Amino acid sequence: MSSRWDKALKRIDENRWELPQDYKDGMRVPGLVFADDEMIKQITRDESLEQVANVAFMPGIVFASLAMPDIHWGYGFPVGGVAATDIRNGVVSPGGVGFDINCGVRLIRTGLMEEEVRPKLKELVDALFTNVPSGVGVSGRLRLKDSEVDEVLSKGALWAVEQGFGDPQDLVVTEEGGCIPGADPGKVGERPKKRGAPQLGTLGSGNHFLEIQMVDNIFEPALARAMGVEQVGQVTVMMHCGSRGLGHQICDDYLKVVAPAASKYGIELPDRQLACAPVNSKEGQDYLEAMRCGANFAWTNRQCIAHWTRESFSQVFGKSWQELGMHQVYDVSHNIAKIETHTIKGKRVTLCVHRKGATRAFPAGHPDIPLPYRSIGQPVLIPGDMGRYSYLAVGSARAMEESFGSTCHGAGRTESRTAAKRILKGRNIQQELAEQGIVVRAHGWASLAEEASIAYKDVANVIKVTHNAGLSQQVARMRPIGVVKG
Repeated sequence: MSSRWDKALKRIDENRWELPQDYKDGMRVPGLVFADDEMIKQITRDESLEQVANVAFMPGIVFASLAMPDIHWGYGFPVGGVAATDIRNGVVSPGGVGFDINCGVRLIRTGLMEEEVRPKLKELVDALFTNVPSGVGVSGRLRLKDSEVDEVLSKGALWAVEQGFGDPQDLVVTEEGGCIPGADPGKVGERPKKRGAPQLGTLGSGNHFLEIQMVDNIFEPALARAMGVEQVGQVTVMMHCGSRGLGHQICDDYLKVVAPAASKYGIELPDRQLACAPVNSKEGQDYLEAMRCGANFAWTNRQCIAHWTRESFSQVFGKSWQELGMHQVYDVSHNIAKIETHTIKGKRVTLCVHRKGATRAFPAGHPDIPLPYRSIGQPVLIPGDMGRYSYLAVGSARAMEESFGSTCHGAGRTESRTAAKRILKGRNIQQELAEQGIVVRAHGWASLAEEASIAYKDVANVIKVTHNAGLSQQVARMRPIGVVKG
């Protein structure tokens, strides 16, 4: 740790650090960082903790400005940042959600074992690469009318199921049922709609992926069985993507709307990227209603991708997805702001909870968890990198006390995309992955280099912190065997 942060941070215990409220004049709450010794060394390499301090300036913020162990530098908020504001006097910030609204993860279990998939793995990866469009700005297989775009923004994943893309049971095991209430397509401009509509059902680029995995460790067999994960060697499929150009343009449009609100409402912030508006203002409500449209688009996007993933498996194995046991485990959101009720100093308070690069992790018994999982806690899906592993976890009661029911969302970057390409110049990454038993398809060398393991923290270390801190309980680990990169 640098001497600067060594002096500023105060250790609470093995997995928690405090950034005191007096670190910067104007902080309304302290910062709370979830990290062990190894994680804190990586976190202090960039300026993400400075962003944690800046978020603490937001009007109405309660308890603390939070940082998960996968935190890294972002726009305004750090990626891996969580902040909740009291809706009576607090604000909502597009930077606290991010440009890829409802970037999230979906996990599908199968009845297949690794030894059944291995002989057809290359054929399967090729089918996925063909059937699920991926890449920068790529158009999808769907051609939507203007009225259909508004339906997607209003109905979310239900629209896809009504079109025959998936099964109604998928909606039961999707956060918010795949459609967050309060979305108003009228609050989304024509540019986001025209930019996003052709991209529905596409994977995108960057860190987005579609992965065939095999379960290589089960830590809690009873919890795993409750989610249909029965044994080591079982094949699963994980997908990570979001709202594509539509969500990006919504964020960009509303940053221009809320930026002038600072002077209008007398808000002073240390970083203009934290531009925000009071939750109950017209600007704040308009953004929330548009953001919910972006979230619904993202759930629809993952629903379509899941459908074509099932079709790809059926194409290769000559059986229906039902015969292959391809049932959805869960779908979680990473980048979103939600109106939730939490207990603060013994009182129930309605809050606007910003989770940017963080996953909701509600405990067993919470009414917002679907009935199939209410007795075990909300499933939490935490992807790693394409050369190592991903995790299945469940939410915990401690998370409600410490983090507004939130946990980490992934590994977290340690190297920029430019740095990763420089470090890996001249290396055959596809061949290196093949030697590990991982078949990969991507749009060129750069796509692989930017997302190689060297660019990320080891997600096992991230999981260790969230597990030991009580934010979520690890249940199973999955290792990639086939990867499609955006």
